[in-house]
Amino acid sequence: MTKKPVLTRRHAIGLGAGAAAAALSGCNPRGARFKRYSGPEVTRILVFKESRKMYLMSARTPMRMFDIDLGFAPVGDKKVEGDGKTPEGDYVIDRKNPDSLFHLSLGISYPNAADRAEAAALGKAPGGDIFIHGGPRRKDKAGPDWTWGCIAVTNGEIEDIYAMVQVGTPISIRA
Repeated sequence: MTKKPVLTRRHAIGLGAGAAAAALSGCNPRGARFKRYSGPEVTRILVFKESRKMYLMSARTPMRMFDIDLGFAPVGDKKVEGDGKTPEGDYVIDRKNPDSLFHLSLGISYPNAADRAEAAALGKAPGGDIFIHGGPRRKDKAGPDWTWGCIAVTNGEIEDIYAMVQVGTPISIRA
């Protein structure tokens, strides 16, 4: 009697990553600056701060998983400008920045109305300019959790993410 292979979550993520890599690997004949992606639509981004993981999802299927760095004070929700925290909540990707100081970047729609009200109650500004981005162009990165509240991946990874994710994609950031 032969055993049926069991597909674990780890295998599913690996298979999704393989399919995404294959979709991104298409040749770019003119050597254009940006990668192209023709695979399944990324319908949501899930970020889990405690485990330092980010998942690109297509419906309920994880397509890619990334190890991430966060703000320099990563525990807790972002309340005010300069606190070094990465926000927690539900947002959308609201812009793409091909000229980022951090290779490429995707803007996150922080602050929302609740974030602004929370900061106003403290008599402070909520801050803004929260992105998913690559590494700094400098070589003197301070180590893990070095951003001012953004989500950082490697430059190679942000190239893939930039190609795969569209403006308007929902992103959920959890503790």
